[in-house]
Amino acid sequence: MNKKRLVVLGGGESGVGAAILGVAKGFDTFLSDFGAIQPAYKSGLEARGIPFEELHHTQELILNADLVVKSPGIPDKAPIIQSLLKAGVPVISEIELAGRYTKAATICITGSNGKTTTTLMIYDLLKRAGLKVGLAGNIGKSFAWQVAEENFDYYVLEISSFQLDGMYDFRANVAILTNITPDHLDRYNYQFQNYIDSKFRIVQNQTEADFFIYNDDDPVIAAELDKKELPGKKLPFSTEHKVQEGGWIEENKMKLNIDNNTFDMTILELALQGKHNQNNSMAAGISGMVLKLRKDDIRACLSDFQGVEHRLERFMRVHDIEFINDSKATNINSVWYALESMSTPVVWIVGGTDKGNDYSQLFDLVKEKVKAIVCLGVDNSKIIAAFKDKGIEIVETKSMEEAVRSSYFLASKGDSVLLSPACASFDLFKNYEDRGQQFKEAVRNL
Repeated sequence: MNKKRLVVLGGGESGVGAAILGVAKGFDTFLSDFGAIQPAYKSGLEARGIPFEELHHTQELILNADLVVKSPGIPDKAPIIQSLLKAGVPVISEIELAGRYTKAATICITGSNGKTTTTLMIYDLLKRAGLKVGLAGNIGKSFAWQVAEENFDYYVLEISSFQLDGMYDFRANVAILTNITPDHLDRYNYQFQNYIDSKFRIVQNQTEADFFIYNDDDPVIAAELDKKELPGKKLPFSTEHKVQEGGWIEENKMKLNIDNNTFDMTILELALQGKHNQNNSMAAGISGMVLKLRKDDIRACLSDFQGVEHRLERFMRVHDIEFINDSKATNINSVWYALESMSTPVVWIVGGTDKGNDYSQLFDLVKEKVKAIVCLGVDNSKIIAAFKDKGIEIVETKSMEEAVRSSYFLASKGDSVLLSPACASFDLFKNYEDRGQQFKEAVRNL
């Protein structure tokens, strides 16, 4: 009997993981990357005898696939994907593939902002509880790779809209939706509803035995829930009002109630401060409650969890100026949260590859908090046009070193320099981590 042919497009973490799982499950597996494959991933493929190509796609080696797994970075409109869809070849995400070969419970987090912090908090919580748990999805090691070579009972998965788009039969036992604000609209024909539909794929295939944890203060989620009948148990959280079951803030306390099982702690005890982190903490706490973890473990996690690198990371003080690395803020809403949490005058470093940003949403906060803007990007025209008549000094820079030095000169003692770019990093950097590391290096060199 002929083996089924699996073709993997993209030779990064998720692609190589999918190829390794494909071989483990008996597929005739081939990997193709239109770009260069990093040496570490190449050696992983070579060690397992998995055939691959790089720097081009050979159509006849791809179009004969029975199943294709594509990297989340490859848009559906890419010519090779269009050819596959025309030929009727199913194209799925690595998460979908891995989900077909594991019986582990899945806790899945998506949203426009807050998902990485919430994911890491829940992973930390499950580890404290002594569970055998893997961390995967948009973060950590490839889910497929872990399914092939590890033996976990639980997976905590951060899932992006691009990954959700390629998921069909996958089921989240616990689905968490942190919020929905316009993001990546270039991938969704500039239709916000398409992006909303993508995020709501997190609850597809859920049954009455599953849980849906969501932000009840988000008007987009509320409007969408009015249109849907969901079988999973709905557990909202809110910083603005009490809920029957779920989580809320009342008299400076975070309160959780699941099936008349209650938990509370003061918001001053939470390791991560700020309203958005109250939401992240409630989402993590509710997850712990539905998994029936000990309240002592939940309390310990929420009170001493260390934050996420590149996400409002208060990095260093130089001559009483605080430098904050928020490189992960790649959209307007993330920057809104960052500025909202600032209590000192701010020199704001912004710019990169614009994803259809509407800067007017930041005007009030910028007026209130920002004393100078440092643009860091190949094309800063949109940012300059948005803020040029706001009475704020604007400086253009073309390198991180120049941006940090300019910010340092513009700031006074007691001020903060905030790298919160509102844009993708690909014009000047490999990714947001590279951008954040270069920021920290430039600050160290002041």
